[in-house]
Amino acid sequence: MSQNSRRTFLKKGLFGLAALPFGMGALTSQAFASSLPPLEEDAPQAKALNYVKNAADASDHAKYQEGQQCDNCMFWKPDNNGCSLFPQNSVEPEGWCQSYVKKG
Repeated sequence: MSQNSRRTFLKKGLFGLAALPFGMGALTSQAFASSLPPLEEDAPQAKALNYVKNAADASDHAKYQEGQQCDNCMFWKPDNNGCSLFPQNSVEPEGWCQSYVKKG
């Protein structure tokens, strides 16, 4: 191995080791994101926003319109079934709450 290729190898190796903590941080946040506990309908914030796990159950709510559900709302986070309004929990893709805003 020549002197020049040995230096290149060492530089790349050291760069990889230096970048390792950043990669681990990204993996840790993704692992946390994918394991959010589901939001229960009787949770105080869920009640405040009239969250239901099945949008059809909201058909008697004045703001509900057919076709509205969490997975087509602007607050929906598909990578973990999360919602910006309920950051500590996951929500059902077929769910609904009164803060629904069409994605677009």
